[in-house]
Amino acid sequence: MKKKKCSLRMVAYEWRNLNGNFMSHFFGIVFPNLMCLLLSKTIGGQMPEDMRIQINTSIMLSMAMVMPMAIMLLGYGAIYSLEVENGIPLRMRLFGFPEPSLMTAKIAAHLILLTVSFVIFGAFQILVIGIQLPAASSLLCLLACLYLVGIILLVISHSIANICRRFSVTFGIEMSLYFVMMVLTGMMGIKTEQLPRILQRVAATLPMTYIGRDFADFWQGGSYNFMPLIQSFLFFGALAGIMLLLSWHMEGIGKR
Repeated sequence: MKKKKCSLRMVAYEWRNLNGNFMSHFFGIVFPNLMCLLLSKTIGGQMPEDMRIQINTSIMLSMAMVMPMAIMLLGYGAIYSLEVENGIPLRMRLFGFPEPSLMTAKIAAHLILLTVSFVIFGAFQILVIGIQLPAASSLLCLLACLYLVGIILLVISHSIANICRRFSVTFGIEMSLYFVMMVLTGMMGIKTEQLPRILQRVAATLPMTYIGRDFADFWQGGSYNFMPLIQSFLFFGALAGIMLLLSWHMEGIGKR
């Protein structure tokens, strides 16, 4: 049977499938906006008026990382692990849909939702919270990082689901990873510098650490040393690639 390539119909199918899961919409759209609103009132409200907009901008950049983490890690993991448990990917492959084509369609659909989430998030921050308007280069850099983090997290989520092959185990692992990464990258109110040294080293391998901590410094323009961020992306991407290869290898063993 001829293998089918990724098509708009496949992306549309994944988009409909994605919108059937409220978790991605709540944690990827509602939750980061709600957290920004609460933190801007509690933390920003205690600051002098001339510093409040800077604090709100820093909070916004930190919470922006919640979107790819929620949509690509938790949301995707919940949907795909149920598919794996019910044998849907195997049946799709039997009908001529190879895994690379399926993954491409899933990534495209989730990137669309991530884009919608970011547009809503940006409008809410500007109109309701009040933040500094970014330089065009800084905004493009943030968007590129959001998409890249999202793709890497989706690959990690995909791999965990293929390895565990059960919704309950997959979701438990990914929920734990979600909260651990939020703590390590400073999204839970504890700065990375306040963590034990060994945890600081772990946090240094995560791109989200640099985005939430450093991007506020050049949000309105200026220079920035991107090398630590690039190194963290290389490590994070390599980890995702190793996990994907391992999941394919284990899946191949299971079929023999």
